[in-house]
Parts: sequence; C-alpha cells; structure tokens
Amino acid sequence: MDRKELISKIKKYQPFNEQEEMDKALILNWIETQENAFSRENTVAHMTASAWVVNKERSKVLMIYHNIYNSWSWLGGHADGETDLLAVAVREVKEEAGITNVRPVSDEIFSLESLTVDGHVKKGRYVSSHLHLNVTYLLEADSEEAVSVKADENSGVAWFTPGEALKKSTEPWFVEHVYGKLVKKLKNEEKYQK
Repeated sequence: MDRKELISKIKKYQPFNEQEEMDKALILNWIETQENAFSRENTVAHMTASAWVVNKERSKVLMIYHNIYNSWSWLGGHADGETDLLAVAVREVKEEAGITNVRPVSDEIFSLESLTVDGHVKKGRYVSSHLHLNVTYLLEADSEEAVSVKADENSGVAWFTPGEALKKSTEPWFVEHVYGKLVKKLKNEEKYQK
C-alpha cells in the first residue's frame, strides 16, 4: 500500500467517537504535509501501526508486557519508512509475540489514535517526548500457538479475556481511551464477529 492509498483509506474511515474524529484530521494533515511522516527521524511525530489481536472466537486478546511502559499493552511498532501499515502491524505481532499464524480480519482500519510518548531511554540513548500517529488493525491468531518474548522490548506475552486485558494494563489513559474503545468496537460491530 502506498502513501496515496493509505490517505484514501484514512479519509474513508468512519470515526467511532470524537477522539477518532480529531485524531483522523491530525493524522491526515501530518501525512499530507510531512515528507518524513513515516520515519523516526521526524522527532516531533511519526506514523506507527498497532494490532488488536483476537482469537477466532473473539474471547481472548493477545497482549505483551512492554518493558518501557511497564504495563501490559497491545502490539505494534514504528512504520520506519513503510507506508503499508497493515504489513507493519502483522510484522510487529510476529516479532513481538513470536507467533507465525496471524492474519488480518480485514484490511480496513480498525481504529485511529494520536498517542503521546514520554521521553525515555532506548538502547542506551535518550528519546525525547513525541507523538505516535497510529493506525490500528484487527488481527486474528490462534490462542493455542506457542508465544515467546522479544527480550529487548517485552518481558511477557499472554492471552487475556477482554475484561482481563483492561484490568491488566496499568496505563489508565490507554484503558479508557484505547483498549476500552477497541473492546466496545469488537462487541458492537457484527462484521468483526465470527
């Protein structure tokens, strides 16, 4: 997917709530005006892709224990120049959870977010506070497949019920504005049901 196709998909995306409506405008503006919007070299903000990974029955969600945030969280990562954010999301799930059997439920966008990232040290270097302009995709994986940690990024990989996932995360803003929204969307939208 090239940049134009991604812009088209974001423009067609129907926001779920006011947060997504505002973030959609912000993300579109950023992609359309910043040549390096998909690169970490843009230290103000850059594109990322996340995955809300569910099992076939939609009764479990895959989470990792993120080392930087010290919390259970969704999977995903930086675009690093790639404009096919669905491919980024799938790649990140495979890398972060050590699984191979993962597929998109749809190639459509599941959610949009502008996420603040506090300054932190990564690989011995300080990274200033910045924004992740994020596109989330709904992916499906086999909850019986063996998982493994990616030690430089996480120290746990586990499946939880959606309710447990909300309780396991220690990031209140994410629970209220992101994970809670994703759980509601999955319940409310028949097209995501199996």
